[in-house]
Amino acid sequence: MKRFAAITAGAAILTLSTLGTANAAFTVGGENGWQLSTDGIVDVFNTYMSVSPYPSGTRSISFLSVNPGTTQSNQVTVGLLPSVIAFNVKAPTVNGIESNVRVGIYPSIQNSSGEGGVDSQNRFQTSPNIDFREFFYTAKGKYGEFLAGRALNLYQGKSILADMVLLTAGVVPIPRLGTTTTLGHIGYGYLYTNFSAQMRYTTPDFSGFKVAFELGEPYNISAQTGKTNMPRFETELSYATTMGKTTLLAYMSGLYQGATRSDAATNRPGGYENSLGGDAGVTVGFSGVELHAAGYVGQGLGMISAQDGALAAGVMGGTPTTGPSNAVDGGGYNRTQFGFLAQATYQLNPEWKFGINYGQNRQIESDYDKVRRPIYGTGYGIPMFKQEAVDFMIVYNLTKFIQFIGEYAYAQNTWADSATQHSNGFNIGTMFYW
Repeated sequence: MKRFAAITAGAAILTLSTLGTANAAFTVGGENGWQLSTDGIVDVFNTYMSVSPYPSGTRSISFLSVNPGTTQSNQVTVGLLPSVIAFNVKAPTVNGIESNVRVGIYPSIQNSSGEGGVDSQNRFQTSPNIDFREFFYTAKGKYGEFLAGRALNLYQGKSILADMVLLTAGVVPIPRLGTTTTLGHIGYGYLYTNFSAQMRYTTPDFSGFKVAFELGEPYNISAQTGKTNMPRFETELSYATTMGKTTLLAYMSGLYQGATRSDAATNRPGGYENSLGGDAGVTVGFSGVELHAAGYVGQGLGMISAQDGALAAGVMGGTPTTGPSNAVDGGGYNRTQFGFLAQATYQLNPEWKFGINYGQNRQIESDYDKVRRPIYGTGYGIPMFKQEAVDFMIVYNLTKFIQFIGEYAYAQNTWADSATQHSNGFNIGTMFYW
């Protein structure tokens, strides 16, 4: 349960690149060169959601609902981004090295809530989820930048940051099992990359080009992963430029991790398994219009959070041996996953902004799945085939610090047996920035 809560709460993305010391509300400095600054967001949304019944049979769980009947839900909660309070410490520049520390604290505001009476809404459960997802230092000089600590991973990181619903709600999961944030387009256009302990090196800027390399803590690839005795490797190549009034950002990123299956695994005991993925995206802005497109492909990745095999087989339904784990099949072999997100926004004036986007995640049945298709729903779980969503938003900036959002989100899940489930969501919210 704790891992599920951490992953869904971790759906919000905010890094030093988006709210760092440069955008701090105020800075306190001493004569010795040390500086302390702070930034943050108060994030509140009212969400209404109507969801069709969860199809019968043993199948990959739906983040929309697991209720066999039509479900309706209204919540006052955070959106994809929890509220944030962050502190930044800047050290004196020594030998040309600029050093900073960032501590980001991400609390949710709502009481505990759940579906079907499990951890159901309780006005006395007033301890919100608090996530220290950012805790790192950076050292930057003419040879590049080094980062060490807990921070947003590279793989699909920029894809999440580019999503317009980062600062809205997007797809809303029915409250259950400790979920504390909405999904945005996580699982519906990209995978959640997560924040993790890491060491990272980024090259200097070469005429707009940068390359980053990450050595990260390994994740379980499946529910039967045994040894994770090698780190997770991630990398990113990016290019950013401004040409007159036109801005351009293009990027590619990759992930690789190997592991050994448990000697007690029912299928392929002691065998080798791995996760491998790549993604790419481009964002172009001109005359108030911003267009963004991104896509990814890989194996052993999952459908919600990158490398969610263990999560999918446990919390997300089924058993580790035969259940519909998203990253791998019941025989312990990788499934192939891919997805994309397309988006357009228009800043009419300093007050009004409009946006629309559409995304989907897909998964290809493995040969093992196809052989067992005749027993779907009896002895073998039905894997998810496609998750797709479209979102419309209107943003009004009352001041430089206060923002109001209106949003409609439609989502649909389709399993490998063609069974579907859909949701309609209406969200209104407000955010205060400093």
